Amino acid sequence: MYVMKLIEKLFSVILQRRKKKYLNSLIAQGLKLGKNVQIVDTFFFDPSHCFLISIGDNTIICPNVRLIAHDASTKMILGYTKIGLITIKENCFIGDSTIVLPNVTIGPNSIIGSGSLVTKDVPPGSVAAGNPAKVICSADEYIAKIKAISNEKKVFGHDYYIDSLDESKRMEIISSVGQSIGFIV
Repeated sequence: MYVMKLIEKLFSVILQRRKKKYLNSLIAQGLKLGKNVQIVDTFFFDPSHCFLISIGDNTIICPNVRLIAHDASTKMILGYTKIGLITIKENCFIGDSTIVLPNVTIGPNSIIGSGSLVTKDVPPGSVAAGNPAKVICSADEYIAKIKAISNEKKVFGHDYYIDSLDESKRMEIISSVGQSIGFIV
């Protein structure tokens, strides 16, 4: 068991170093990355056009996010590819497996739902989701709604993270989630 944990930790360190090296190479080629940007796990930031991409301060990029600053659909017929800026302003949350296409600006303080395909600008302070992504409410409305739901639920702490769970804690979470959603820090 100890050896497996050690191997997992070593593998994680190697992946983090590779990710940092790759990210630094994109920055050297013009990717603009703000302060305190969190990139969780794997990502694709159009390496051949990364200089067209900027990500603002305090933004969270979830796993499997793809920022694609070009569209080669015209290459074979016209002989050239469309390109465009991708601008993600500060304090945004880009959900898991989101794709952002060229010529898109995501306004500050916005939330993009998991699995979204962002083809058009998202106004500041908005929640957008879907394929194609559409604004569904303001970020303030969304936060108020979630806060109201969480007031009636237990918010589970760090001691409920996967590596600390036993059968009793698992059942407690399942019971709390029920037919709705639950919350964990």
